[in-house]
Amino acid sequence: MLNKVEICGVNTSNLPVLKNERMRDLFLRVKQNDRQAREELIRGNLRLVLSVIQRFNHRGEYVDDLFQVGCIGLIKAIDNFDLEQNVRFSTYAVPMIIGEIRRYLRDNNPVRVSRSLRDVAYKALQVREQLLAEKSREPTIAEIADRLEVSQEEVVFALDAIQEPVSLFEPIYNDGGDPILVMDQISDDKTTDELWLEGISIREALKKLSEREKLILTLRFFEGKTQMEVAEEIGISQAQVSRLEKAALKHMKKYI
Repeated sequence: MLNKVEICGVNTSNLPVLKNERMRDLFLRVKQNDRQAREELIRGNLRLVLSVIQRFNHRGEYVDDLFQVGCIGLIKAIDNFDLEQNVRFSTYAVPMIIGEIRRYLRDNNPVRVSRSLRDVAYKALQVREQLLAEKSREPTIAEIADRLEVSQEEVVFALDAIQEPVSLFEPIYNDGGDPILVMDQISDDKTTDELWLEGISIREALKKLSEREKLILTLRFFEGKTQMEVAEEIGISQAQVSRLEKAALKHMKKYI
């Protein structure tokens, strides 16, 4: 996806970049219903769409589909952008492009959410934006529920229902070595000797490890700390903790 040059028939390596003065001139012409200026604005900002869809490359979606959906968000941003507001167009457009793509992913999510629940969630998101503009602060759930005339519990439940599920095996960082997964960030306070390897003599195997390997496994699996917490405690990087942890577990298997 990252190396793809032609997307939906568009050669992304040749996309233009518009200067601020040209952008302003085109927006003024768009307000006068100049279709040619609108087309130039769209093409001149397609790089914004490309930068946004990079964030979703782990979802396994077709890049062409994401690009087309992102373009819809870009067009909406162009049609609704107000030159009088003291904000850069990219600052205004990127959240709209992201929102359009997330809406597409939610609607095509294999985890099905009822239409009525999605409607409440989308209305809640719209009301949030309205209240944010009115009050210049993040609105509370109570304020959103009051505007929608529904209960706070219904708003919370609806918003939770449209959240995208994340795989425990999704990589969140990679420094060229072993990737750090979501599950590596999750502490487990319930892990015990008996549950971990069902009564096998773990402590005897731990004695075969170096002091640093022993410390890492103790902090991770006996005290339930995350790799980040372990890294901070012993003064090395999280990537190093990940590598040492895997090597130590592999070493222990020889004695179990």
